Amino acid sequence: MPQLIVVGVDGSTDSRIAADWAATEAELRGLRLRVVHVSTLPDEQLLTTWPYFREPSPDALVAALAKDHPELRAEVIALTGEVVPALLPLTAEADCTVLGLRGTGGFTGLALGSVAHGVAERSAGLVVLVPSGFVHSRRARSPYGVTLGVDGGELPGTVADFAFDAACRRDTGLHVVHAWRLPSPAEHWMPYAPPEKDRGRWEDQEPQRLSDALRPWREKYPHVGVYEDLRLQSPAAALVQASAPASAELLVIGRAGTTLGPTPHAVLEHTACPVAVVPHRT
Repeated sequence: MPQLIVVGVDGSTDSRIAADWAATEAELRGLRLRVVHVSTLPDEQLLTTWPYFREPSPDALVAALAKDHPELRAEVIALTGEVVPALLPLTAEADCTVLGLRGTGGFTGLALGSVAHGVAERSAGLVVLVPSGFVHSRRARSPYGVTLGVDGGELPGTVADFAFDAACRRDTGLHVVHAWRLPSPAEHWMPYAPPEKDRGRWEDQEPQRLSDALRPWREKYPHVGVYEDLRLQSPAAALVQASAPASAELLVIGRAGTTLGPTPHAVLEHTACPVAVVPHRT
């Protein structure tokens, strides 16, 4: 069984914020923290090509983290090569891999960097992406600090387990968001607005579908309070709203296959809190 959390760092402000989140999570779960820095050039090439360039030292970062997290058990790994291929094997060895949403590269204005995107959609294990500027709140928290996005009433076991366990460890409730929409009149099979009786039936069915999906996890985690939140809007809009710092400390979403899909991608572009992307089988 893996007993560590991996965090990728590159000297950027976002990666420092991600490292602090990872250290807090490692302390919370009693796990080791592995701080990984990947250089795209070998040492000898760096010396000849960039004689005045100095890459950030992960050892210095670990020393700084130790001051704020005295119980932290951390180690440093330095790798060479392309960043995403170098990090992907590590995701299979970790309970969790943590990255900043953006690193030192990329274009100004992009919220989701290429490394975060590449690892999140192809990782073997779950990945937590931490947005720029996120800080752990010292003020009164929401009673439902972990938010879980549910798609169409389906709740894969790996996603549900992580979300309920995260809420349990944080001693907070779980906010379950299920966004849905009425069939559009533009659909070829329904060229008119849905009749009121059909609308009422759908509005009754959706809460029951969500309740049925959550029942096994409520029984497994009886001490976790659950707030079932059904929203008549797009999944991306509902989850971005739910990621507000006053509402969520962590947002949990699933990933099927090796692509993020439009909804997770939109959420990661606009999230205000860390997002856990949990892979699962369809």
